[in-house]
Amino acid sequence: MTVPATAPEPGSTAQPTPTGALSQLIQEALDDGESYGRLAERAIDPETGETVSKPYLQRVVKNPPSNPPTVPMMRAIAAALGKPFTRVQEATASQWLQYEATELAGYDAEVRIIVGHLAGKSKAELMQWRMMIEAADRARREADE
Repeated sequence: MTVPATAPEPGSTAQPTPTGALSQLIQEALDDGESYGRLAERAIDPETGETVSKPYLQRVVKNPPSNPPTVPMMRAIAAALGKPFTRVQEATASQWLQYEATELAGYDAEVRIIVGHLAGKSKAELMQWRMMIEAADRARREADE
């Protein structure tokens, strides 16, 4: 499915991805039998009480606005979808900023490392950062022994 994106604001270089990650999260809920109306009923930020309307949810899926949702709106969308806030935040960052996070696996339960990277970093740079993080983790574990 290809959905056209709105034109970016003057001076803005970022434009939402037409079939972006947040749009896809909402569409997946619809595909699973939800409706925009039911999602909007649950779209209430637990911290501020801010809501997200049915038309806004429809716009995110069909014709994404050029500006991303605010933090309270993301919390409301997370509540509507029954997803963790961080999942909606990651999807928003991916759709509007082309920002991705990569999780490094293989660590014990006490260690969770997420390395954020922007598109365009070289493989060598990513390897360098991973090696530095792993070395720091190793040093901390050895110091605790």
